[in-house]
Amino acid sequence: MFKTLSFNLWKENPTKFSAQLGDNFKKWGFCAIKDHPINTSLIEEVLGMFKDFFSYPLETKAKYYKKELAGSRGYTPFRIETPKDGSKPDLKEFWHIGRELPENHRYNQWMDNNLWVQEIDCFRSKTIDLFDEFNDFGNTLLKSISIYLDIDMNSFTKATDYGNSILRAIHYPKVNGTYLGERAGAHEDINLITLLANGHQPGLEILNPQNKWVAVDSQSDTIICNIGDMMQRFTNHKLKSTTHRVRALGNESISKSRYSIPFFLHPNPDWVIKTLDNCISKVTPNLYPDPIMAEDYLRERLIEINLA
Repeated sequence: MFKTLSFNLWKENPTKFSAQLGDNFKKWGFCAIKDHPINTSLIEEVLGMFKDFFSYPLETKAKYYKKELAGSRGYTPFRIETPKDGSKPDLKEFWHIGRELPENHRYNQWMDNNLWVQEIDCFRSKTIDLFDEFNDFGNTLLKSISIYLDIDMNSFTKATDYGNSILRAIHYPKVNGTYLGERAGAHEDINLITLLANGHQPGLEILNPQNKWVAVDSQSDTIICNIGDMMQRFTNHKLKSTTHRVRALGNESISKSRYSIPFFLHPNPDWVIKTLDNCISKVTPNLYPDPIMAEDYLRERLIEINLA
């Protein structure tokens, strides 16, 4: 199973930390990180806000569902998102918060305005604070990945400074046996990297190199990080985007809700995903000879997962 690294090593020896992080990503596509800088009290506070929101009557939550946004902002109801190539909707509901752009920014054509829960005090300020903490930590990890890839440490800086990143709060509610499917069916993330808080709760599984499902067992003080399809494409599969899912174990789906907060770190919408030169060789030919703009790649996936 992938290892848990201490972020303190990054401060002491960035090269060593990057080697260990990259090796975990190369083998597993996942890594857990402790001693991270994200405020765990803030995570719990924001999680508590969303627990309150998800407990509201459907008519209250539905005020924040805008189908035309394709799930990019606000609330997405239960059993809408469907895994790519899957037939059964996920047994979850969720909320998306994106980057706050300056007025008249050129990316407003692609990135929608956020929605804010009016019934909860400090909802906007607290969730923005958590978004910023995840974003800062994620960009530091991108610097570490750059070191591992033997490219300039700041290679991603201009590619993600206004990235279309998403803070997602997920509720997997208690359900009876009426519904088929998983809490989150087998899938890969589309973005560069994902950071997951509350991933220590039972149910998360990854598909290992032997094609067997393995349960993820991490501590409550860790952040789980995994590679997304954009990074896999950029690195010509040197860093892998690993299939994962969330299952309800035993009678858990009947008796217990599950909550988590992943942060999907995306590049700027107009960043062109072009295979990294030093990841191409005679042994590893370019799997993606045709570059694609990040926004176009994202839109393709939103259609595939039934959000657009």
